[in-house]
Amino acid sequence: MGLIMENRAKLNYLISGSILYLAIPLLYMIFGNFEQRTILKELLSLITVGAFFLMLGQFYLSRVNIINLKGFKYSKVVKLHKIIGYITIPIIILHPIFLVLPRYLEASLDPIDAFVLILTNFGSRGIILGLIAMVLMILIAITSILRKKMKIKYNTWRKMHGFLSIAFIIVATFHSVDLGRHMDAFLSNYTIVMASIGVVFLIRLYFFNQTSKEK
Repeated sequence: MGLIMENRAKLNYLISGSILYLAIPLLYMIFGNFEQRTILKELLSLITVGAFFLMLGQFYLSRVNIINLKGFKYSKVVKLHKIIGYITIPIIILHPIFLVLPRYLEASLDPIDAFVLILTNFGSRGIILGLIAMVLMILIAITSILRKKMKIKYNTWRKMHGFLSIAFIIVATFHSVDLGRHMDAFLSNYTIVMASIGVVFLIRLYFFNQTSKEK
């Protein structure tokens, strides 16, 4: 009986996380009152936004949620954390290409020219924020992959990872809100709220939780 209740609690936790970090934003994008575009453009937008919210969902799996994560093996939580990272980081890195990819099928601005324009339009606050977020995310990926080869203490690396993650989420959130075509009042506020919750979780986890041990 206890095992059944524990498994049910796990399932409920995963379902609630999926609703908060995937179902609500993606369903709103699909059924919201937005200008219709080609299926390819909409699909790439859903993939990009879904990847971003999955990254926010990483905080839902943090050790700060230890009460809600009760019953989960921490090794499995870490494994899931890594899998999500391996999936979402390449998508976020490639999302500027997603913006110009459909142009190959349209008689509009040359895709290469459009891509260069995206990366060099320093007059746009959103573009600058996006470039900063990209650099931060690449640093997170590199320092995570090379963590055991870096000649620094685990706690030092951990705090560095936390700082980079917090900086990335803040910058990436405002980039999304500034440039996202689906970012109306509801989705903008929803994104900011979910990101803010994640930042609070990260601050507590990396800078106020001193009980962690090196893994």
